Amino acid sequence: MFANIRNTLGNCLKIPELKSRIIFTIIVLAICRLAAVVRVPGLDGKALADFFAANAQQGSMLGMYSMFTGGALEQCALGALGIMPYISATIIIQLMTAVVPKLSKLAREEGGRTKIVQYGRYLTVLLCLGQGTLMTLGWENPSQIFNGFQGDLVLWENIWIYRITTVVILTAGTMLLMWLGEQITERGIGNGVSLIITIGIVARFPQAAQSLVDMFSGDEASSKLRLGEGALLIFFLVVVIAAVIAVTQAQRKIPVQYAQRAVGRKVFAGGTSFMPLKVNYAGVMPIIFASAILMFPQKFFQLLGGLVENKFFKDLFNSLAANLQHGSMLYLIVYGLMILFFSYFWVATQFNELQISDDLKKNGGYIPGVRPGQATSDYLHHAMTRITLAGAVFLVIIAIIPDLMYAKMGIPYPVAQFFGGTSMLIAVGVMLDTMRQIESHLLMRHYDGFLKKGKIKGRFN
Repeated sequence: MFANIRNTLGNCLKIPELKSRIIFTIIVLAICRLAAVVRVPGLDGKALADFFAANAQQGSMLGMYSMFTGGALEQCALGALGIMPYISATIIIQLMTAVVPKLSKLAREEGGRTKIVQYGRYLTVLLCLGQGTLMTLGWENPSQIFNGFQGDLVLWENIWIYRITTVVILTAGTMLLMWLGEQITERGIGNGVSLIITIGIVARFPQAAQSLVDMFSGDEASSKLRLGEGALLIFFLVVVIAAVIAVTQAQRKIPVQYAQRAVGRKVFAGGTSFMPLKVNYAGVMPIIFASAILMFPQKFFQLLGGLVENKFFKDLFNSLAANLQHGSMLYLIVYGLMILFFSYFWVATQFNELQISDDLKKNGGYIPGVRPGQATSDYLHHAMTRITLAGAVFLVIIAIIPDLMYAKMGIPYPVAQFFGGTSMLIAVGVMLDTMRQIESHLLMRHYDGFLKKGKIKGRFN
């Protein structure tokens, strides 16, 4: 296996175009990492970094956001907003395209996609200005945002110069990351924005590995037992990665038959193909949506518990706030139900079975045993509903693994997050996509790729 990987890497360097794309991608990703360590002027980033190191924000929204920024948030760095405003803007535009008729019509017109991408960039700037302002105000009062933090982060004397300068710098940092991501997509290898997030997640792996080593290092009396537990954890990690890869690549293949047809003077022969329906169609989006929404209820009930004077309602709100803490049983149940809901919500907004049915009918295609038109649409809807349930249940299991390991097994969250959750799904999905793109370049030159023995056979292979 290692010999095959070594030969494949050697083949990558034999192709000039692929070699230049890989080198370009590495250089740009290195520049992106600089944005996560170069601190905003006038802020004591070292104090906040030391606080995060001593008091990890275990599974909190701040901890998750810091993970997406590659640690830039806790460093008070130029890229503290990360690439998330651009991703949020893209998601908002996609959802609006699915429900707003004018945007839906624009997307089908020639050059419409370019305009929609431009709208996404404009929205990114607005989101950066809004989130940058909130982050700037948060750094002014760090004790209210970072529980237990003592001291000040702002070193500026003129507070308004600090506010304006910091918001502009944070907005510029995100726009720079967005532009670099687009450059990777166009001139490099892989999806640039996804790679920027992935490299930030992977950058935390040495810290997690050190925490794992510290867990099992100790006196000789218990070293064998601890060594065995460490081996079990590594085995479990391999199993989780294999499961994520399998479900990420899993798809239901719907057979499609094309009849012979004539267009003008040309006659197109019929044939048989298939339509792939991904089991995990929603990807990591349901976990992100559920995590973002569940950040607020606990704080909200905690605030209400401090405001009301009636004993019954005070006890009720305080009880809800306590039971909705990250890792509690009620939190995990609500978390799982929300992931199930958003899995179906994402499929409902992004998978248009009516349009697919119409396209098949226009091109002379049909599913064997299913009438064209509404019957085909109903068949696709039923098939997608069934496989979405399997993908959603898988997402729930993967999402709660880090919380269970942290709450029940006492494993530090920086270590537990690599055994599942958002970071695992993003990293594995992006790496698979990048390897597929490298594979396509190799196969064009008749070289063997990484994935030649890793294909999962479907029902109609």
